[in-house]
Amino acid sequence: MTAQTTTAAATETASVLSVEGLRLDLLGRRGQERLVDDVTFDVSPGKAVALIGESGCGKTLTALAVLGLLPSAVRPVSGSIRLDGTELLDGRTTEYESARGRVVGAVFQDPMSSLDPTMTVGAQIVESRRVHLGESRAVASRHAVELLDRVGIPNPKERSRSFPHEFSGGMQQRAMIAAAIACEPKLLIADEPTTALDVTVQAEILELLLGLQRDLGMGLLLVTHDLGVVAGVADRVVVMYAGNVVERADVDSIFERPQHPYTAALIGSVPRAERSRTPLQTIPGRVPPAGYFPTGCRFAPRCEFVDPDRCTSDHVSLTERPDGSGVRCIRRDEIHLPGVQR
Repeated sequence: MTAQTTTAAATETASVLSVEGLRLDLLGRRGQERLVDDVTFDVSPGKAVALIGESGCGKTLTALAVLGLLPSAVRPVSGSIRLDGTELLDGRTTEYESARGRVVGAVFQDPMSSLDPTMTVGAQIVESRRVHLGESRAVASRHAVELLDRVGIPNPKERSRSFPHEFSGGMQQRAMIAAAIACEPKLLIADEPTTALDVTVQAEILELLLGLQRDLGMGLLLVTHDLGVVAGVADRVVVMYAGNVVERADVDSIFERPQHPYTAALIGSVPRAERSRTPLQTIPGRVPPAGYFPTGCRFAPRCEFVDPDRCTSDHVSLTERPDGSGVRCIRRDEIHLPGVQR
């Protein structure tokens, strides 16, 4: 076995989530359209990985694929998703059903779309623990109260008998987090968990998620477009554009030494105090819709560094580095991109 193979095997063993070469297609009236293509990344226990990019880049679909919750018209075509060592894309839906709750939990932007409005918050946690952990109702009920207390819900025993609509927005999000970690999963997926909350509550929820991740040793996959959240939470960052991973690196490298023009453009578009008197930077154009991805580099039509002869002719592969980072740009060694200090 070569050193490279040994390193790869060790990385796979250490990862609670390993996504490799994932392709997702939409089966529609115009035929089969590629939505997500060649997506590869890992999440290790106790580490936070952020999936970032503009709306429509494929980050939420990627997270839903891990959870086995893709829309009926979207199908995994190729690639691999391994969760705690178990391959999920082998055609057996029982693997997904067994993993959800027990191995992976999820927190979404709108808790009211995830919590059952017909059941009390406590009953939902109790049901999860009884199904996945085989606990008695009495034991599960005690743990439900402890979980609600752990996520900062006042009077947890009393509030466990409340329905989701009887909570404020911030408390609904805390209740959903309690439900997501009810079975102490090894991976927590958080898809825009603070977008619908005010700034003060956002900070509290992020602090709660980080504290739980640290205490439980969970891996965290954070789906977001908020680079401020990424800077404060993530260990590694996966940048997606038009269904592709265009850059993957540790968080310091992403902010201070971006290698892809899209990454640099995202960072440059974030308002900062030292640039308060300068016009806000924007990225011209928009993300191409599925079925209309350009040939060659998918960011080429919006890129200020584009070489029309080279960037738009052939498929651009992700160049991997020994440290696990990678960039999908043929001009990566020819251009200098500005970064920022976190």
